Order: sequence, then C-alpha cells, then structure tokens
Amino acid sequence: MNYHFTNHHLIQHKLSIMRKVETGSKEFRELAAEISMLMCYEVTRDLPLKMVEIETPIQKTMAPVIAGKKLAIVPILRAGLGMVDGMVNLLPSAKIGHIGLYRDPQTLEPVEYYCKMPSDIAEREVMIVDPMLATGGSASAAIRFLKDRGVTNIKSVHLLAAPEGIKRLNEDHPDVEIYIAGLDEKLNDHGYIVPGLGDAGDRIFGTK
Repeated sequence: MNYHFTNHHLIQHKLSIMRKVETGSKEFRELAAEISMLMCYEVTRDLPLKMVEIETPIQKTMAPVIAGKKLAIVPILRAGLGMVDGMVNLLPSAKIGHIGLYRDPQTLEPVEYYCKMPSDIAEREVMIVDPMLATGGSASAAIRFLKDRGVTNIKSVHLLAAPEGIKRLNEDHPDVEIYIAGLDEKLNDHGYIVPGLGDAGDRIFGTK
C-alpha cells in the first residue's frame, strides 16, 4: 500500500483522545482541527519555494517564500468540515470547495448530492479532506469529480484509515498521494473502521 503515515507523537496522542468514547463533541472538534493543522505541515512540505528580496530592520536580503502555488481545500461533507479550520489556519489564502456525498447503506457506495468549486479549481493543487478513509468509495468518487473538472494535482488527507480504503484509492487513483494520521485493523460489516473512533460526522456535530 502506498501512503504517507504522519507518525508525530503529538498527533498520535491527540488521536487517542479522539478515539475515547467519553470524549465530547466540543473536544472532538477541537482535536480534529488541531490534528488537521499538524498534518497540514507535512502535506505542504514539498511546496515549491522562490527567493525574493525583502528588507529586515537591519538590511535588505534574499529570503524564501512559497512560489505562488494556488491551493484549494475540498472537504467531503459533512465530516470533512471538521478538518477545514485547522488547515486554513496555516493556509489562509487557500480557496475552499465542497463535495457532498452520502454512503448508500446497502451498497456502501457514494452518492453525490452537492458539489461547489472555485472557478479556477483546475489550476490549483487540491487537498481533499475527510476524517475517515473507510471503504475509500467517497474519497475515490470525490477525486474522480475533481479530475473531471480538470484538476491534476490532488492529495487525499485523512485522520484515520482502513487498509481497504487505502487499497481502493491506490487502485483507482495511483497518482494521488494519501496522508493519514492512523491506520486501523479493518472494516466491520457496516463499513466502519475497527477499532476506529465511531462516526466522525456525528461526533463532530453532536448528532449521535
């Protein structure tokens, strides 16, 4: 399987707190945002730099800045919204698109109900965000929607993944880099990650 595992001890600690059944929605939301911000540091590690002239209080000098790369963050609704604020804290100029998908309870396959993107999405490096990469169906469909709109540079970012989800994304979209904070054992019969952390959307929004 091809993926990037963000094995930072602070991320692992925060993820363990998210997993606990007694962690409430407020703390769960805060942890999701914090982990997302920490993961964003890794996801953007390879952004190109250029040298520009700046002036410090002492003298003029050449200094590195991001080389004008246009970015977009695309959460998969609704749970993906819980990862947006943390990433925008580090990438305030990034545009935000939205893809609304729900998983058919019988087939476990994604069904689109909403899609709204920046007009120049094809020119941007896009980070799809969704806390859980379970079957991989929703992420794969979201990536396909973006490719259909001309996007060529896509990264898929998740807090927690199952081997089945990574395998599917690798097969469906071998050109897309996957970033995860945790890799769990398997999926259960209902398509939930085991041991997992439950339904991320319900826990973020307090709807369980």
